[in-house]
Amino acid sequence: MAASITLGKTGITVPQNAFGALPIQRIDTDSAVGLLQGAYEGGMRFFDTARAYTDSEKKVGIAFAGMRDKVFISTKTQASDPDRFRTDLEASLKALQTDYIDIYQFHCVPKCYAPEDGTGLYEAMLSAKRQGMIRHIGITAHKIGVAEDIVKSGLYETLQFPFSYLASDRDIALVKATEAAGMGFIAMKGLSGGLLTDSRACMAFMSQYPVLPIWGIQRESELKEWLRFFTEDVSMTDELRAVIERDRAELLGEFCRGCGYCSPCTVGIVINQCARMSQMIRRAPSEAWLSDYWKAEMARIDECVDCGICKTRCPYELDIPRLLRKNLDDYNDILSGKVKV
Repeated sequence: MAASITLGKTGITVPQNAFGALPIQRIDTDSAVGLLQGAYEGGMRFFDTARAYTDSEKKVGIAFAGMRDKVFISTKTQASDPDRFRTDLEASLKALQTDYIDIYQFHCVPKCYAPEDGTGLYEAMLSAKRQGMIRHIGITAHKIGVAEDIVKSGLYETLQFPFSYLASDRDIALVKATEAAGMGFIAMKGLSGGLLTDSRACMAFMSQYPVLPIWGIQRESELKEWLRFFTEDVSMTDELRAVIERDRAELLGEFCRGCGYCSPCTVGIVINQCARMSQMIRRAPSEAWLSDYWKAEMARIDECVDCGICKTRCPYELDIPRLLRKNLDDYNDILSGKVKV
């Protein structure tokens, strides 16, 4: 069964199995509300969303209207100045139908915001906390160096960072550092952008660390997959270790997580799919990826002009043009039959 996890000094204690609400922006309101309420009924108590996730906050607000004290809600702002911070916070409170947010997070930060750094953002966060609009101060990052600076700063109560069984030694050291600092660790991208497909192996890996995984859920079948761990054992086994070792051997290194921060492309390449196409074909039913539609989309890679804009946006600092061309070569080898999948 899913164990309980306490997010550092916040004192927030919930089952180690939580809901990531980014994907529900892609489905209608009734379906999203049904998923959220089903997650609660199945045992989930922590729900993570963001102002940037279009109508996700609104759907969360509808789902938990009248039962606010029964769930913990975290959301995020991408504000770059105090005025936008306040606008975002007020909009989030209204959409979520609440007068407080359990954890309010700076979203995908380029650096560790701190007092007197010239942005005024940390001061705005403190002011909102003093006013009772937020209860705990959090932050999310994708770059390991920025995340390490955040932990060292001692300014934040929670850190949200990508973490899966493709984690590096440095990523694992980051988890240990947050624990030592009394910070909660919220683990995003536990499936590495969809590359990992064995939910039991993913859950067993997370259970070994003091982290709260938030699983992105869009379909009823996905929800059932995670809810079963409230009744089934999730401990690591030799069989699951073998799954993890096999995937690490295949996937470790430079790979696209599919986050989409690189977009839009100046020539229309669907970067967050095309840059990981060879991996997706091998790890999901390949027929869909070999359709005429995706053949045409992959062919766009030849139009890349090496403008480099995507590289400046990538939170993982990937050489995206090179990765795209590598995937195109692999894709063409698969289409020609040179490589079997």
